[in-house]
Amino acid sequence: MHRRQLLIAGGSLMALSACASTGSGAAPAGSAPAAMDLAEEARIARAVLPKATPKAELLQPWTGPYDGVPPFDKVTPAKLREAMLEGIELQRADIAAIANNPEPPTFANTLAAMELAGEPLDRASNIYGVMTSNIGGEAYDAVDTELSPILSAASDEITFNEKLFQRIKTVADNADAMGLSPQQKRLAERRRDAFIRSGANLDAAGKAELGRINTALSNAFTRFGQKVVADENSWTLIPNEAGVAGLPASNKAAAASAARSRNLQGWAILNTRSAVDPFLTFADDRALREQVWKKFVNRGDNGDANDTNSTIAEIVKLRDQRAKLLGYRNHAELRMQDTMAKTPANAQNLMDRVWAPAKARVAEEVADMKAIAGFDIEPWDYLYFAEKVRKAKYDLDQNQLKPYFELNAVRAGSFAMAERLYGFKFTKLPKGSVPTFEPDVEVYELHDKATGKLIGLYYTDDYARPGKRSGAWMTTYRSFSTLDGSKVILGSNNNNFTKPEPGEPVLISLDDAETLFHEFGHTLHYFSSNVTYPSFGNTPRDFVEYPSQVHEHWVLSRPILDGYLKHYQTGEAMPQALVDKIQASSTFNQGYATVSYLSSAIVDMDLHTQAVPPTDIDAFEKASLARIGMPKEIVMRHRLPQFNHLFTSDAYSAGYYSYLWSETMDADTWAYFEESGDVFNPDIAGRFKSIMLAPGNTTDRAEAYRAFRGRDPDVAALLKVRGFPVS
Repeated sequence: MHRRQLLIAGGSLMALSACASTGSGAAPAGSAPAAMDLAEEARIARAVLPKATPKAELLQPWTGPYDGVPPFDKVTPAKLREAMLEGIELQRADIAAIANNPEPPTFANTLAAMELAGEPLDRASNIYGVMTSNIGGEAYDAVDTELSPILSAASDEITFNEKLFQRIKTVADNADAMGLSPQQKRLAERRRDAFIRSGANLDAAGKAELGRINTALSNAFTRFGQKVVADENSWTLIPNEAGVAGLPASNKAAAASAARSRNLQGWAILNTRSAVDPFLTFADDRALREQVWKKFVNRGDNGDANDTNSTIAEIVKLRDQRAKLLGYRNHAELRMQDTMAKTPANAQNLMDRVWAPAKARVAEEVADMKAIAGFDIEPWDYLYFAEKVRKAKYDLDQNQLKPYFELNAVRAGSFAMAERLYGFKFTKLPKGSVPTFEPDVEVYELHDKATGKLIGLYYTDDYARPGKRSGAWMTTYRSFSTLDGSKVILGSNNNNFTKPEPGEPVLISLDDAETLFHEFGHTLHYFSSNVTYPSFGNTPRDFVEYPSQVHEHWVLSRPILDGYLKHYQTGEAMPQALVDKIQASSTFNQGYATVSYLSSAIVDMDLHTQAVPPTDIDAFEKASLARIGMPKEIVMRHRLPQFNHLFTSDAYSAGYYSYLWSETMDADTWAYFEESGDVFNPDIAGRFKSIMLAPGNTTDRAEAYRAFRGRDPDVAALLKVRGFPVS
């Protein structure tokens, strides 16, 4: 998952979950604390905030069914710009009211009030994130370019508000004397510490310098993202059918459809992973594979208007300046203060443990491929000849699998998984039931099967389009909290499959199916949430991928295969013999998968721990890969010039290792289910939901894992899943 974080005063645009509990009020230090129910706490918090009525249409409380839904049918770039600018002013007034409150600071009038501040802007910001990510284009890019530095400055204004910080600090420093509950104390202390990490303790000159850095970073993030999207909005046109020889019929049809939709003759291989990977896996024309591969891996690195190298150099320099201004040696050290790993060294130790066996496995894979190819393997050959080896070793052809992974069937299978594990029931709504931002978006109601209670609305946006950013991700439009009355949760999953011709099926790969279950796992994390204070939703970066990764395992569970992932033509379930082949080959090509991902994570950490930030990004990337002995037959999954995770926000910077950290817990959790003899074990599933999914960041996540599993995660489970020796 990758979601850009915007300006936040109260809750979080990425809020995950926190345990619901009855809060207690906070009395001034030295006086006897008085019990206070949540309704009274919210009343006090609300009383602090101004009663201003927004003027802009997109700032209004959402109306309609489901406690109100986003008014996507009313959105235009101009209206969105108007709403965001007014929303910033309304949030500014909320923060001023909290900071300038003449009453002594308490949890209710300071921390709880901050949780509720800026609600109109939160609503507009959620729409803003959707329109700039899922729609894009020149008009929304212009709005994003204008607003990004304004939002950054407004966020800094909150952090640098000395009166506000002192109120927060007073509550946090006197939490015990004020009688705060453990959850309230954790919230106050985390808010205080986050303000300090963001520069609240700097002097006036330091704050001014930090504000300059943050604004410059915001501008650079926007430029980077727009350049990558522009480079991805391209294709390789293949005029003759010989050029698509070897491609499965479904991929040929998708490429033909992509060409027709662009008024082209022939087959268009879009410059996105979902189109490129199948071509590299199946296309027989080696020269065309090389052409498509080079176009894809050189996104952002062509020395033209969309080249991102100078933007990256600017970003890493600014990050280094910010870290040192805040008293840290480098950006990685700053970013990892609030993670499970805690330090760059701990993250590096895990990566090092996996890197050596992964490289050794690549050498074995290359030897097998070379024996078939008869020549040295180049990066554009790897997937193609790996497929030949798979067929030779395991009598398994990926084309045998795709008929069982029709998109609608895969989604139905994901719903069945959610129902069996957590009692979630999804029901599709008729088109037009609620506004959507694009006609192809589907919407589903989510109920608790046992009680019939409505939990949320689930939106799906499956198809690629010009302007939409690449990849797959999960978004929330409204998260759960009980502080001011719970509402229906609104969330979405977003993919980039090539839209088929009317009536044609969308057949995806096993890897794509696992990605769909992965992103759906993020959704289930949000929909499981049981939260009191919204800002507890931001779990550590190296935890947040854990709930999504573990859900990938259920794709090939027999109940899902038998009930949902049936052959789209015959309706037959996948035969066990074919499943056995998949299982037998489950560790096949794990050298490639691990090295391509892990090299990106290692280079990310290397880049952000340099004493002096590099200026020549291409040279740095090459030197970093040479230092770790990157196999020449493989390229990083995300080269730096197109590494959106790192350079469209700070979210995953010095944090791409987090997928591996999360996978250690994920593999250990799956082993727990398997060892029970039932991968849908209701007891384990219930504990997983209540301990790992629902509580968000109300407790330390490492402690939570120990409560769930009875011990720390065992990295041996990760090595076993990948088929590497357990040392």
